[in-house]
Amino acid sequence: MIYLFLAEGFEEIEALTPLDMLRRADVSVETVGVGSKTVQGAHGVGVIADRTEDQVDLRAMDGIILPGGMPGTKNLEASPLVQKAIDHCMKNDLLVAAICAAPSILGHKGLLKGKHATCFPGFEQDCAGAVIEQTAVVSHGNIITAKGAGCALAFGKAIVARIKDVAEADDLVCAMQGEL
Repeated sequence: MIYLFLAEGFEEIEALTPLDMLRRADVSVETVGVGSKTVQGAHGVGVIADRTEDQVDLRAMDGIILPGGMPGTKNLEASPLVQKAIDHCMKNDLLVAAICAAPSILGHKGLLKGKHATCFPGFEQDCAGAVIEQTAVVSHGNIITAKGAGCALAFGKAIVARIKDVAEADDLVCAMQGEL
């Protein structure tokens, strides 16, 4: 199970694009509402999460996705459950995918030291010790980072490629009429 955490003020495209792509690829993924089952995005889109925080089973987790947005990123970082999920994923070499401002959460934990990563411009200093790349998406070990909303399709593709394979991710983007 992949958990996609949604906190008040999340960036809608950064959450819903990879969610849609993973479901199209038949990957087991559910949204988790941080603080509430109904979560409001940064641009006023309300989403009813599949689960609440108390319904998360870290032992059944195969990875996590952290969308950016403000104040969504700050709200994710303040969640004890999100912090535990990150720690669990890192300890067990499970997927940790973060986009836009969300890589800063990993940087604040010291998890990007010596790793290649990307983030929304202006958050580089929050990605302590990372080798910042100026590309849309960067994969390094179990961590996938992406720049921002305009990179959501490429971010979703990278996640599908890691979970399934590159050919299936390419086929998915082609079927969606995407150009990557």
